[in-house]
Amino acid sequence: MNLIDLSSNLIKFKSISPKSAGSIEYIADLLKKKKFDCHMLEFGQKKIKNLYAEFSNGSGPNLCFAGHCDVVPPGDVKEWDSDPFDPLIKDGRIFGRGACDMKPAIAAFLFSTLKFLDDFKNVFNGTLSFLITADEEGDADFGTKKVVEWLEENKFKIDFCIVGEPTNPNFLGEMIKIGRRGSLNGEIVIKGVQGHVAYPEKAKNPIDNVIKICNAIKLPLDKGSKYFQPSHLEITSIDVGNNVPNLIPSVAKIKFNIRFNDNHNSNDVKKMLKNRLDSVTKNYKLKTKISGESFINNTKDLTQALISSIKRIVNKNPVLSTSGGTSDARFISKICPVLEFGLVGKSMHKINENSKIKDIEKLSQIYYEFIRNLFIEKKN
Repeated sequence: MNLIDLSSNLIKFKSISPKSAGSIEYIADLLKKKKFDCHMLEFGQKKIKNLYAEFSNGSGPNLCFAGHCDVVPPGDVKEWDSDPFDPLIKDGRIFGRGACDMKPAIAAFLFSTLKFLDDFKNVFNGTLSFLITADEEGDADFGTKKVVEWLEENKFKIDFCIVGEPTNPNFLGEMIKIGRRGSLNGEIVIKGVQGHVAYPEKAKNPIDNVIKICNAIKLPLDKGSKYFQPSHLEITSIDVGNNVPNLIPSVAKIKFNIRFNDNHNSNDVKKMLKNRLDSVTKNYKLKTKISGESFINNTKDLTQALISSIKRIVNKNPVLSTSGGTSDARFISKICPVLEFGLVGKSMHKINENSKIKDIEKLSQIYYEFIRNLFIEKKN
């Protein structure tokens, strides 16, 4: 099977998060035939599927490739030019849900790892492993987060990790992610007293405080740090549930998200929010959920090996960045240095999601070169 066939086969699985739909089982069966030790792991009431697989050959370091088989829903399939789960190869691109984020990247690191083992099994000293989940695009409570806990409990040690997320904004080799901002989702509930608009003195309009609160929480949080851009709060919804024009509502809700840098942890951010809210009113309730803390956890050897591989294959000098959303690297960073590098992300989650065939092939070559840099070149 060639690389593009493998990419196509993965896209065919209708693995809408958090369902594997057979995709992880397919990968496990492939790896078992190549003598990998495969651990199928299920977590949560829905028994969400995950895979940790490794091939060990000596006492050297464990390099893990991590990724997710789950995808976001395709949306209105009538808007697609082809069936989102029947991959189409056209004009040098492969189309389908997950064609960018991130099934071909999984195919690329599987293909390159197996090729490396074919070429260097007798001289290779170490472990090559895969961490694949079906729970990344949703809540991510029973995916990589739980696998990392399982690895620690069962004394599996990973020394380095590459996550195959689509990190490049415009062209392959443009950007490596060396960390990520933290993410906090919040809801503020402001209570008032319902009443008729003709008698405002008999009511208390919560919207009056909504405007003040929005102005208070939107103030800058910081000016950024060495590796991170300034933290940012974005208001995503203001709602009073009011369908008539002559009613003063009793409750108003504000929803927001904060992407915060390494100047803060989530507790700092919550304290800052509370202080700003208290300066406006005490008549509110604040709910928050942390999607992840900010982190940066890379090593010189790991980063340089990947940079050298990118330069050799595509002749690009990648930018080291912490931009973008959250990813499963936030969980993996707790146990080992981790970098993210994958395809160009322009079409991820969009209608007619796609990637260039040449990019997938080059990505696989970069991964191969990266493994060789870590285990063969470093040895020499």
